[in-house]
Amino acid sequence: MKQKNQEQEKNNIMKAGNATKIIYYATTGIISMMMVFIGFRTLSNPEVKVGMQQLGFSADFFRVELGITKLIGALLLWLPIRLLKEFAYFGFAITFGSAALAHLCAGDPASKTMVAIVFLIILIVSYISSYKLQAKK
Repeated sequence: MKQKNQEQEKNNIMKAGNATKIIYYATTGIISMMMVFIGFRTLSNPEVKVGMQQLGFSADFFRVELGITKLIGALLLWLPIRLLKEFAYFGFAITFGSAALAHLCAGDPASKTMVAIVFLIILIVSYISSYKLQAKK
């Protein structure tokens, strides 16, 4: 009986670990794909330049800097070096929080603010699941 309970507990732990992996890969994939898409769009789409000016960012170098750092951050999320991942998570958290605040202050539709908040929540879930996976190692 005791051995059966131990086996059941071991199976439950394995299932929880698999669920954590699935959540990590799904949320990290969503964030990194979105950042690659937004990074390229930020660098190449002239409408983004106009949008940045409407938000009060008149210097074009900031748009280029954001585009490049989003691409780099998307890559860093997948590297096994914890410190680099932490920088990427922190940078994206600032990016999503700042985007929500900028859209809110600019009087943009609530949907633009909510998109940034939703991606911030997905980022937090990715971070938590990454932390849980790291703790198991």
